[in-house]
Parts: sequence; structure tokens; C-alpha cells
Amino acid sequence: MDKFKQLESFVSIAVRGSLTAAANAEGVAPAIMGRRLDALEERLGVKLLVRTTRRISLTHEGSAFLEDCQRLLADVANAEASVSAGGVKASGHLRITAPAGFGRRHVAPLVPRFRELHSDVTISLNLSDRVVDLGAEGFDCAVRVGDMPDSSLVSVRLADNRRLCVATPGYLKHHGMPAHPNDLSRFDCLTLSSDASQSRGWAFQIPQGKGGELMYLKPGGPLNCSDGQVLHDWCLSGYGIAWRSTWEVEAEIASGALVAVLEDFAAPPNGIYAVFPHAKHLPLRVRLWIDFLKHHFSQAGFWRAQP
Repeated sequence: MDKFKQLESFVSIAVRGSLTAAANAEGVAPAIMGRRLDALEERLGVKLLVRTTRRISLTHEGSAFLEDCQRLLADVANAEASVSAGGVKASGHLRITAPAGFGRRHVAPLVPRFRELHSDVTISLNLSDRVVDLGAEGFDCAVRVGDMPDSSLVSVRLADNRRLCVATPGYLKHHGMPAHPNDLSRFDCLTLSSDASQSRGWAFQIPQGKGGELMYLKPGGPLNCSDGQVLHDWCLSGYGIAWRSTWEVEAEIASGALVAVLEDFAAPPNGIYAVFPHAKHLPLRVRLWIDFLKHHFSQAGFWRAQP
């Protein structure tokens, strides 16, 4: 049995905490993963994992060995990437994740285009609005929108993301144009319901001096929803003013379907990021994917294109 494959299987099982999850990630039967682990433990003469019907946990020896194995596998992956980098020849399986709405609109269309350039790479795309644990769930890279919290993850800023108030020309013609954020109390505002995000409300920057003071409002209105796409659709249907990201509405603004209001009070942008566990031993396929995203996201026309 391949010693290297035993090490890979041990790391996969330990990181995912399950024989079944590790087997599914590799596309083999759980019994095969179990046999590899048994062979590794027999060869080393030490117990690495304690397996019960409910969970798998590392022994003291297993924890120390896991760190060594992860470093060894990363070194091998980095060496292979360095050899193939001259010809930009990426290979292997790329597992990426992104927020559902943003991912459907701006990540999913790029995945097959990336693979056309790198035919030896296979790709799994996960779309979810929960914060995925990259290491525990075996993802190579995540795309995330918004301010990045402090963490052990490495991030690369791909593009700016602004938030704007928008409405249809018809709605504004009928109801008028707000001149100040405080005027929003007189308009139908389409807001996320209380069980969703935006806990601080809509952000605006009030011009004064060189910078400006951020203010947060929680406007009300007859309609709210926990799903941002629904708010977007309601806004396009002329039911009120919504506070949306430019990645979601820039195409409609460019086409005239929506009009940006209160632009002079728009808050500073947050970011769109590529996030990954560590940078030292980043596989070539991940580096190329991040560069690919950055290239497309940096083009203004990309955001104005209709999805």
C-alpha cells in the first residue's frame, strides 16, 4: 500500500473528523479509508485516532503526527506547483465556496471559464450563506463579501463593494427623490427582516470636513424580507427604495432599470475577498484561481454586465 496515500488519508480523516466524509471527498468507500488508516497505525506501531460509533478523535501521538503530515503534504504540493509553474500547468481538485447570491451571479459563471484555461483541474463550487470552516470542511478558497474579522485565515482583497440606495425611475417619479438620509422616513424602504443581517441598519457618511461621520439608520416600510434577492426583485418591481451592494445592482443602474439615490452620502466601501487557510504552501491551482478572480473583478465592466 502506498505510504503517501496512507498519510493523505490520515490527514483527511483527522481534519474532517469522519471516515465517511473523508471517503466522500476522495470518492472511495469508507472501508478503503479505514484500511489505509489501519495499515498506517500498524506500520507505525501507535494508535493515531480513537474511533467510536459517534466520533473520531486524535490521540496525543496522532495530534503531533498530524502537524508533521500536513507540513509534509504541503511541501510536496508546493514542490509540484513550482515544477509546473513554468508552464502554468495546474492540476488537482479545487474546492471553493462563496455566498449564495453573490456566488450565483459572479462566481459560478467564471468557474467553467477558469477550467477552460486549466483543463487538468476539477472544481467543486459550494454556495452557502453560512461561514464555512475552510480547514475542517476541506475547502481551498472562499470568496467573502464585507469587512473581514480577525482570524488565522489569509485574505486577498479582490475588489471594493459599495452599498447604495436604489429605486426604479417610476417609483422616484411618483414619490420624489430623497435629498438626505433622514428623508427616508417619508419613503417606502425595503428592508431585511430582523432575523437577517444588517443589525446596525443602513450606513451613510455625512460629509463634514475632510472625512465624514458615519451614521446608521433603520428605516421602515410596509415590506421586509429575510432574503436579499427578494428585496432586489421588489425594488425592480417599483415597490420602494432598497439598500443594496453594487455587485447586485450595478448592471441595473447601468441599464437605467434602477437609479442610485443619496450617492453623496454613500458610506466608504467594504471589500470582496478571497480567503484561504495559509499562504506559504498555496497550490498552483489556488493561486491561479485567485489571480483569475482578481483579474475579472478589477474590471469595471464585469460588474455592469447583465448576469
